[in-house]
Amino acid sequence: MSQNIILTTGIYDLIKDHIRRKKVTPTEEEILKLELKNAVQVPRKMLPENVVTIDSRVTIKDLTTNEEEVHVFVAPDKAKQRNNTKSILTEIGLALVGYKVGDSIAWPFKNGTKHLEILKVERFA
Repeated sequence: MSQNIILTTGIYDLIKDHIRRKKVTPTEEEILKLELKNAVQVPRKMLPENVVTIDSRVTIKDLTTNEEEVHVFVAPDKAKQRNNTKSILTEIGLALVGYKVGDSIAWPFKNGTKHLEILKVERFA
């Protein structure tokens, strides 16, 4: 997790507020604060297409199990279980937001640390 993440100002503020409201674990808070401190902030129209953000379908690979997963991230108020979308503020969303295709990360999930690689990012809005 040494690479700097790229965020829109809106997502930067959303994550900062999420931390302030104590919606994350102490370990996640520590990681997120460091990531935000080093984050590159850009306007939404300047965000590279291959960066995980709101309104994106992301394919990842768990480097421990070699299994691939697809996650669809949306704004917190748009997440609905019935259409299989997740808030960008979920545990997996916070782990991946701001990273780009090809990046590998380690994240302390509730069920243990996972090592993930981002394979594909598709925007849909």
